[in-house]
Amino acid sequence: MIEFWLTFNNNEESIWLHIPPPSFEIQTGLCNSTVTLHELGELMLTGKRRLKTVSLSSYFPVVDDGLGQYKSPKPPKELVKMIENWRDSQKPMRLLIFGKGLVVNEAMVIENFSYSQKNGPEDVYFTLDLKEYRFVKVKTTPLNAKEAEQLRPRPSDRGLAKTYTVQPGDTLKKIAKKVYGDESRSITIKETNHITSEYSLKVGMQLKIG
Repeated sequence: MIEFWLTFNNNEESIWLHIPPPSFEIQTGLCNSTVTLHELGELMLTGKRRLKTVSLSSYFPVVDDGLGQYKSPKPPKELVKMIENWRDSQKPMRLLIFGKGLVVNEAMVIENFSYSQKNGPEDVYFTLDLKEYRFVKVKTTPLNAKEAEQLRPRPSDRGLAKTYTVQPGDTLKKIAKKVYGDESRSITIKETNHITSEYSLKVGMQLKIG
């Protein structure tokens, strides 16, 4: 006899389907694509495997009708609420199917969950559509020197001296590098101090730093 289990959060919660689905079919395939080349016509490019999908249909009995795999099943409303909570958490659950010829153990997410009742016994009939959840490990590589330099925080303008005294050998770019950490800010110094050329710089001159 095949057993169907649904578990959540590392077996913190679980549902053993009292009435197992009469059958199940797990579907998958490849992410193939077709391209057309002028000289060769259509070509098939094979891709990686698509996510597995499965649809399970059965019912939660209101009372034990003797057709289930164990005694005293949980009330349908409790099971429906549990599955809805799993779905709304947006976290994967695990589907376990135990049979003599096949064992399934897959992490899956709930794509659709529908349920209904029919006239007569108030059993709750349901369909559960599941899709495989693929865990992805992100591989990181160390930054090279150039990338690390680009990510390094730039000096802030806060706390800058209000003035700068020109030193021997100074140029506008050298001064901008000293006070701002950025040679391109030499234009700011030039405009703030109305400097017409590098020749206007004199040792000892006081420059305003904006």
